[in-house]
Amino acid sequence: MIAVRALLALAAVAIGSPALAQTPPAYVAPGASVDPHRHQADQHRYEIDRLRAQADQRAAFARQLELEARLRRMEVEAARQPPLTEDPTGRALRSPEEERALREAATERRRATTAGVTQIDRWLDRPAR
Repeated sequence: MIAVRALLALAAVAIGSPALAQTPPAYVAPGASVDPHRHQADQHRYEIDRLRAQADQRAAFARQLELEARLRRMEVEAARQPPLTEDPTGRALRSPEEERALREAATERRRATTAGVTQIDRWLDRPAR
């Protein structure tokens, strides 16, 4: 991570500043063998190369940020607690006697609940005075 950032910073320093690419051409005496159009074309080519290198640097930085974001998301997902639902296949095995006792206890609980509810219903349904 740090090595990549250091490499990107070194690349930015090596590319140079925009001011160097936009300097005016050096004075050349008339009749010299320097073609001003060729000099201007060279300046444009250097500037295009600089801009391409800058775009590559930005693309590399964007890929790095994307990779870091994906890694962080995976860390967050891994840190989540598993759901607290029971696995239906992991049900405890009981003997037939235990199953019968559990069923009878559930039936008794339902009867007690029904008795309490019907008592409340009778009180609510009483005639008005």
